[in-house]
Amino acid sequence: MTARARRTRVAVVGAGIAGLGLAARLRRAGLARDASDLVLLERADEVGGVWRDHVYPGVACDIPARLYSYSFRPDRWDEAFAPGASIQDYLVRTADEEGLRPHLRTATALVGADWTDADWTDADWTDAARADGDRADGGWADGGWRLSLVGPDGPEELLADVLVLAAGRLTQPRLPDVPGLASFAGRVFHSSSWDPRPLAGLRVGVVGSGASAVQLLPHVAREAASTVLFQRTPPWVLPQPDPAVAAPADASRAALSATADRLFEARLAGSDAAAALRRLALDHLEAQVPPGPLRDALTPDYEIGCKRALFSDSWYPALQRPDVTVETSALARVEPTGDGVDDGPGTGSVAVAASGARHPLDVLVLATGYATTRQPYAPLVRGRGGVSLDEHWADGMTSHASTVVHGFPNLFVLNGPNGTLGHHSAFEVVEAQAGLVVGALEQLRDGRGPLEVRAEAEAAYTDLIDTLAARTVWTQGGCRSWYLDERSGRLTLVWPERAEEFRRRNGHFDPSAFTRLGAAPPEGGDPASSTPRVGCVTPAV
Repeated sequence: MTARARRTRVAVVGAGIAGLGLAARLRRAGLARDASDLVLLERADEVGGVWRDHVYPGVACDIPARLYSYSFRPDRWDEAFAPGASIQDYLVRTADEEGLRPHLRTATALVGADWTDADWTDADWTDAARADGDRADGGWADGGWRLSLVGPDGPEELLADVLVLAAGRLTQPRLPDVPGLASFAGRVFHSSSWDPRPLAGLRVGVVGSGASAVQLLPHVAREAASTVLFQRTPPWVLPQPDPAVAAPADASRAALSATADRLFEARLAGSDAAAALRRLALDHLEAQVPPGPLRDALTPDYEIGCKRALFSDSWYPALQRPDVTVETSALARVEPTGDGVDDGPGTGSVAVAASGARHPLDVLVLATGYATTRQPYAPLVRGRGGVSLDEHWADGMTSHASTVVHGFPNLFVLNGPNGTLGHHSAFEVVEAQAGLVVGALEQLRDGRGPLEVRAEAEAAYTDLIDTLAARTVWTQGGCRSWYLDERSGRLTLVWPERAEEFRRRNGHFDPSAFTRLGAAPPEGGDPASSTPRVGCVTPAV
């Protein structure tokens, strides 16, 4: 470990959509002039997050491209709905053109983060202190967040006044607990770690029927000798949107956003909009799959939207190919066999379904999703009293404004509790949360010590979430969804309202929700009670 840890004002963990967006906002607001102000930590070798990692065939976004981008960085997309490679290119250019590279430390993983108390009266966050240059001895002495990292040169420490977790929710693959899986003789990989080697002549199994499976299986089926889909629950599938209707070239971003927000009506249980969406999906299924056992197997028995509704014109045709088998039960176990193709005679494996059906395979693709409601970083981050986020979230993730957590001063979580939209662009949430963070950092300039959200503010927001969630198909739709916490059954991933309402409630810093851990208010009153609201206003380009 280094003899003396370096210090920065703000450490952001994760350089995907959320981390890059916040870093760009801080730069534009004049709050991140060099690495003493901002360090952007990324465990991989390049920025991009989920769009860097997902390179499987057919990967794309189902949100109009002009919405799936930063409002302060509009781009001229070649497609109405961008493929993954185009989005990754956009994020790389964002890092370059927004001047984020000097702040970026790649191949550096967070392995621990501990809050350390200090004498907050000695804090100096003012611009005058910043103008002195070297902040190695500035900030709050040894207080704040002490980060344990593993970088290219081994273990190291970084001290940060503010910690932002922007690690995303699609970072920890959920791998099935299947007996014998580790002994599978061929190639086994998760859809987020795509093996680019050819599949021609091979027997391929695809486990799962969610978003990645719907996108990749049609491509796999065209190349492989045969394909088996292991499907426990069929998805609701809608026809691919017509770009001229869903994202007309002359529509403004505001108009596209309003159109997307109207789709939230279909997430309200029992609504006319939900019934209309269900009818559209059934019409699509009935138009592409003739009556019979296969159509029955592909008809969901839960409300549309309870799981993410998907878009595809090629999914149903692919499942009707003569070389594709739809196995309507889970993968139960893997057994050895002697007729392998990929690695030579005697090295293949048999995938045994819960139905008892046996499928000799050479390749197994695990399109099984992610651990979304139990964030991988939660056990690593310990706040006041040594309590970890994992312990605080024992009954499901909670927060105030989907961004701050009681007991964790100067900590901001992006894409965390109820920080996902089930009908709109992730960029909408990121920009709103960035507005709150920028406002908080402006507040910290008074040097009165760290900000901590009040317990009652977090409790009130949690009650609001539960009340709003009770109206939705996510809690009333009759499915087992990755949107719900596995232990509590609460909706902890998705924001159960429109994007516009998320911006209104959460896109600004509200000082009344916070306490300060520093000195007594200066003479003349508590500035926290009179500080003007800092809105989520995008700086001019």
